[in-house]
Amino acid sequence: MSELRTITIDEVAQHSDEESCWIIIHGKVYDVTKFLEEHPGGAEVITQMAGLDSTAEFDDVGHSKDAMEMAKEYLIGKLPEDEVPEVKALVPPTPAQPVAKPSALKEFLTSSTFANIWIPTTMGIGIYVFYKCVLKSQAVSVY
Repeated sequence: MSELRTITIDEVAQHSDEESCWIIIHGKVYDVTKFLEEHPGGAEVITQMAGLDSTAEFDDVGHSKDAMEMAKEYLIGKLPEDEVPEVKALVPPTPAQPVAKPSALKEFLTSSTFANIWIPTTMGIGIYVFYKCVLKSQAVSVY
């Protein structure tokens, strides 16, 4: 395998749109312009990171081994050692204090089940009762 071309971060930054889309993953530079339309997540997912280091985002998605193997097809170079960004894992922050779990009643009242089923059902019953009362009052006044 031939030695990879060294490409600076500044040069990668110049390729930051759909016309010429380069990204950096683990210090390696990929020209993914031809891959944009094939990307299962859509072109926008990649073009948002065009011209930038997208290592954390690439790793966070959990790409398959096949995706990593396919990436080799688009590899065009590597960053100089002194320009490789330090990648911090995207770890969700841990809460300082335990979060209190809402009560069962509060969970039910804020659930989509309550909003989508119980509220319309209750309204329907109320309208039905009102309708029956109106009919009963009209029937009584006829006699």
